[in-house]
Amino acid sequence: MKIQCLKSELASALQIVSKAVAVKPQTPILSGIYLKASEGLLELQATNYEIGIIVRIVADVEEAGEIAISGRYFGEVVRRLPGDNVKISLNREESILHIQSDQSNFTLVSMNPAEFPTVKELDGDLKFTIKDNVLRSLIKKTVFACATDEGRPVFTGCSIDIQETKLTMAATNTHRLAVKYEMFEQRIGKIKIIVPSRTLSELLHNMTSELPTDVTVTCSYNRISFQFDHFFMTSRLIEGQFPDYNRVIPASFDTHVRLDTAAFSGAVDRVSLISRAGEYNVIKLEFANNLLHITSNNPDIGKAEETIVAEIEGPDITIAFNAQYIIDVLKTIETKSCRIDLGQPLTPIAVREAEDESFIYIVTPVRTQH
Repeated sequence: MKIQCLKSELASALQIVSKAVAVKPQTPILSGIYLKASEGLLELQATNYEIGIIVRIVADVEEAGEIAISGRYFGEVVRRLPGDNVKISLNREESILHIQSDQSNFTLVSMNPAEFPTVKELDGDLKFTIKDNVLRSLIKKTVFACATDEGRPVFTGCSIDIQETKLTMAATNTHRLAVKYEMFEQRIGKIKIIVPSRTLSELLHNMTSELPTDVTVTCSYNRISFQFDHFFMTSRLIEGQFPDYNRVIPASFDTHVRLDTAAFSGAVDRVSLISRAGEYNVIKLEFANNLLHITSNNPDIGKAEETIVAEIEGPDITIAFNAQYIIDVLKTIETKSCRIDLGQPLTPIAVREAEDESFIYIVTPVRTQH
C-alpha cells in the first residue's frame, strides 16, 4: 500500500471512526483501525461490535492495499503531523507502516488486516431515504430524554416506529417523554425498533451538512445503518418492548400558557443556580395574572426568584419540577414562543413548540413539602 492524502481530511476521518474503536477491546484487533486504499479512495473502518463506522476520503493511490493499525497511536501521530500532506506506505515484509509529512517520519507496527472484522453494508428488511435536516430534528428533539441508567436497557434508546407514511421517534426515562413524528409522501413499510442513544448522538454529531443531504436508512430485526456522502454507520438494536407511551400523554388540560422561549429558558437557568445543589434540583412555577413566577429555595445556599410575562388561559396553578427537565427541552425548541399545557399540580404537563403539532414533551411534576 502506498498513498498520499490531505492531512486535514485524514485527521478528520480518524476522529470520526475512532468513536467506534473499542475502549476495552475483547481482542487486540478491535483496538485497531482498518485502512483500505483503492481507486482514488482511502477507506477507514472501526468497530466495537456495538457500532461500526466507515469513512472514505480522496487519496492519491500509488499502490492499492489494506492494513490494520493501532487506532490510538495512528490518530495521535496524524493529528500532530506538521505538513498539509501525508504519505503512507506499508512495508509488507516487516509489517511496518511508514508515515511521512514534511520533515516528520514515523513507523508504526501494523496488525493483520485479515483478522479485522470488517464492517459490512446492511442488507435489511426495510430501506428508506430521509433528508439529514429532518433526521437531525427527529433525533435532537428526542434523544435527550433517554435514560442513562443501563439497568433498564429499553429506556437507554429511542423508539423508532414506522407505520407506512409516518415515522415516530420517542424517548423516555419514565419521568419525562419526548415524541416527534414526520410524515412521508411514499409508503416506507412497517417496523418498530429501539436504537441506542449513543448511536443517535454520534450520528447527530456527524450530520453537519449545510445543504439538505439524503441519508439512506436500512433496518433489519437486530441492526440499523445510516449512509450519506462518504460516511456509513451501522449499530446493533436494543432488544425488548418499548412501552406504550401514548397512555401517559394526558387527554386534556385545564390551563394553557404561551411563553417567550428565550425569556423562559433564561429565567429557569438562572433560578436553578440555587436549586442545582439540591438532590432533586426543584424549581416552583406559579402561573397567575398573566405572569409566571419561578422560585427556588435551598436552606444551605439561599433563594432565587424571577417573574416573566405569560399568556394564560384557564385556572391559576402552582407546580414544581426538576429544573434540568425543563432546561433540556427548551434547548431543543426552535420557535420564538412555546406552549405549556397543565392539568393539576401533580399531573404531567405538555411542552410544545408554538405552531408545531409534530412534537410533544411530557414531564412529570415533583411533590413539594409546601
